[in-house]
Amino acid sequence: MKGIFPIHRFRELETPFYYYDTKVLRDTLAVINKEVAKYEKFSVHYAVKANANPKVLTIICESGLGADCVSGGEIRAAIKAGIPADKVVFAGVGKADWEINLGLDYGIFCFNVESVPELEVINELATAKGKIANVAFRINPNVGAHTHKNITTGLAENKFGISMADMDQVIDTALAMRNVKFIGLHFHIGSQILDMGDFVALCNRVNELQEKLYARQIIVEHINVGGGLGIDYAHPNRQPVPDFAAYFATYAQHLKLRPEQSAHFELGRAVTGQCGSLISKVLYVKQGANKQFAILDAGMTDLIRPALYQAYHKMENITSEEPVEAYDVVGPICESSDVFGKAIDLNKVHRGDLIALRSAGAYGEIMASGYNCREIPKAYTLDELV
Repeated sequence: MKGIFPIHRFRELETPFYYYDTKVLRDTLAVINKEVAKYEKFSVHYAVKANANPKVLTIICESGLGADCVSGGEIRAAIKAGIPADKVVFAGVGKADWEINLGLDYGIFCFNVESVPELEVINELATAKGKIANVAFRINPNVGAHTHKNITTGLAENKFGISMADMDQVIDTALAMRNVKFIGLHFHIGSQILDMGDFVALCNRVNELQEKLYARQIIVEHINVGGGLGIDYAHPNRQPVPDFAAYFATYAQHLKLRPEQSAHFELGRAVTGQCGSLISKVLYVKQGANKQFAILDAGMTDLIRPALYQAYHKMENITSEEPVEAYDVVGPICESSDVFGKAIDLNKVHRGDLIALRSAGAYGEIMASGYNCREIPKAYTLDELV
């Protein structure tokens, strides 16, 4: 669907660059808000690690979503975009002292704590400032997810979270501290999850843990189930907005919340993934011994997911209508792993053609690097180009 791109404007821009379809982004946010509104106690925090482009963050802020941050830099980016501090949660297995102090100074909603040593440091730093830090404990539920092993986070072998066996001890430790307030439990089992059964399994585990706490007459205010909802990388045009109705309904049906409890979600990829594309120019078409290569000016420095996760991104030659041929689509980086895809069907490719790598709105620009002394590509939005 070449018509979705302002190609005449693309030709004026230096490649490679990131392009964000702000209509898709706003449509996605509208659906999220529509579905969340069906459930009185549901709140969404956008996972900033998916995409921290200031223009994107501003639109997300305008929609009313909060922010899920995993670094001090992300907290700053969220606040700068206008997201209120009381809608910011701070997760991460290795929070530095300056990052904790930053969160305390801003008065963020909650620290998602992953270990007793971290809890002790937060209490110490909060004491020094004369403040009370809200904390939720990230519990590792030992629930697997049908996704890539590098983005599974809820198994006992993963570095994230506190084991279920240690939950009671950690809560007791927090309750004895004067400068932290235990307000919730936090979970996250992985990313790019499309099987709702994985979320049902998480709900069942959360319900089980809640019953254990209830037996101790402990009812936490907030249950944060993380994010993880995936997108359709194969058909970005067919399904630009993920199935949020099924996602939130799954939790509404299976997560047993008590009247005084609220549920929090940390969606990232599902919010921004489909609105973004990496636009690249063909430098050369090279004939190999038994295949042909389309060599782009974009590489793994600009979209690392195929090299890092063997991830698939749909590719389109948006400046050709010629018959389809098969190409290995590669970049210019001095690494054998700098390959976007093999045997990819594209309309016949010529030097100078523009190739769109779709579904790059999450973990594209944010993971870009300067390897090979390359500059980070610029980013443009539909709002700017129409």
